[in-house]
Amino acid sequence: MKCAAHPGVETNLKCGKCGKPICPRCMVQTLVGARCPECARLYKLPTYRVSTKYYLRAVGTALGMALVSGVLWGLANTVIPFFFLNLLIGAGVGYAIGEVVGRAVNRKRGKGLAAVAGAGVIISYLVSILLFFGLPAGILHILFDLISVALGIYFAVTRLR
Repeated sequence: MKCAAHPGVETNLKCGKCGKPICPRCMVQTLVGARCPECARLYKLPTYRVSTKYYLRAVGTALGMALVSGVLWGLANTVIPFFFLNLLIGAGVGYAIGEVVGRAVNRKRGKGLAAVAGAGVIISYLVSILLFFGLPAGILHILFDLISVALGIYFAVTRLR
């Protein structure tokens, strides 16, 4: 018997649902046995199927949140210039952006959405330094700013992964 998809391959294996002959390359092992690709119906979970509409919604939400949180981040650093506080602010901004973007896209997840949220944290930091106090001076200040942005990106990405 020849495989239905690969006519040059001999096989004794049949799909458990439709009975079509399949070879080991075509076979999809499921919980109920070997199936052909059509009967196995391999597709992503609905949570990870993200359309263009959701990406546009995520980008708009992330940009809006980045602008608002960037202004708040800059204000907090201006009022309380304690650079350890920047670590908490960065993590909080990342969590907030990730959570709001997640809610805007109906709790969908994926690498693309995580990248949008991470970019939102970077934009938020850039807004905070460009509007309020300019580029950080001193190696320690730069280091803490980079760590705070990295924490923000981490929290944003983990909300949408």
